[in-house]
Amino acid sequence: MPLDDFFAYWRDTHGPLGAASPFVRRYVQSHTRRAGYASGRTPAYDGAAMMWFDDMNALRAAAPTPEFERLRADVAGFVDRERSPAALATEHVLLG
Repeated sequence: MPLDDFFAYWRDTHGPLGAASPFVRRYVQSHTRRAGYASGRTPAYDGAAMMWFDDMNALRAAAPTPEFERLRADVAGFVDRERSPAALATEHVLLG
């Protein structure tokens, strides 16, 4: 998919799916800057997405919902899952 189309799809189509779950407290997409592609370079990733939940129980509750099923199905259509790692993390706010 051309890069501009990817960013637009991720933001305008996939983004609302990620934000649709009542269990999600925050959803952020960080798109790789255009300068990262200058002079024919290929960044390791086109961006990163982060989702916040109140706790692991909220994530577990979100997983089987129709909203998350739509989100997972959509990811399969535009993300190379083999090259896209995922991680669960605990946030520690040091300045906020």
